[in-house]
Amino acid sequence: MWSFANPNKFMRVSGAVLPFVAAVAVGLSAWGLYQALYVVPSDFKQGDGARIMFVHVPAAALSIIVYLIMCVCSIFALIWRHPVAYLSAKAAAPVGAAFTLLALVTGAVWGKPMWGAWWVWDARLTSELILFFFYVGYIALWDAFDDRDKAATATSYFCLVGSVFAVLAKYSVDLWDTLHQSSSMTIGTIATEDKLSNEFKIPLLAMMAAFYFYFLTIWLMQVRSEIRQRRIDAIRQAVVVE
Repeated sequence: MWSFANPNKFMRVSGAVLPFVAAVAVGLSAWGLYQALYVVPSDFKQGDGARIMFVHVPAAALSIIVYLIMCVCSIFALIWRHPVAYLSAKAAAPVGAAFTLLALVTGAVWGKPMWGAWWVWDARLTSELILFFFYVGYIALWDAFDDRDKAATATSYFCLVGSVFAVLAKYSVDLWDTLHQSSSMTIGTIATEDKLSNEFKIPLLAMMAAFYFYFLTIWLMQVRSEIRQRRIDAIRQAVVVE
């Protein structure tokens, strides 16, 4: 990992990996969406409305995972001053915010016919909304400082504070008796109370993998863009000094 602290090596390796990651994301998305829309049967309780889970569940999962990735990058940045760590956390934030917003919107679309309301102040929904505000606050905080070193430090601490709500968003349905249904799937197994048949599980896993690879694609592109921008700024400063 420490070898990737060198921006030149990061640019080399990420440039080689990026086309493969993007191709996998496109392929999995195409197959997963086709299965979800045309192959998977209607749910016996929710009808065709259940198909939204193939977008909602991966988006909700990534909204939490991306924020935790930002926290790990922030820890590396604060403790070891990893040169690429700050940029990695910054690059992940807009993607994570988009996933969180997508989870909130698709949840509202599903909730209207199922619950009779677009929004309820459920523990899971509320913690997810607060997590979205932390994403927005993190992005805004980067632009609030002229000094990028101060901005990097401030956003790292801010990110770590928000990790509490990322954890709450993940475990709220287990900690409290909420209106939101319990987790249909857990890492490595299926929840005992609400099992999924293979007809639903395999396309859902494909869509989750597609979302992971999509995130990785955009994340690498964003980090590469940040590194290029830093180089451009350094050249401009050198020209001004001369």
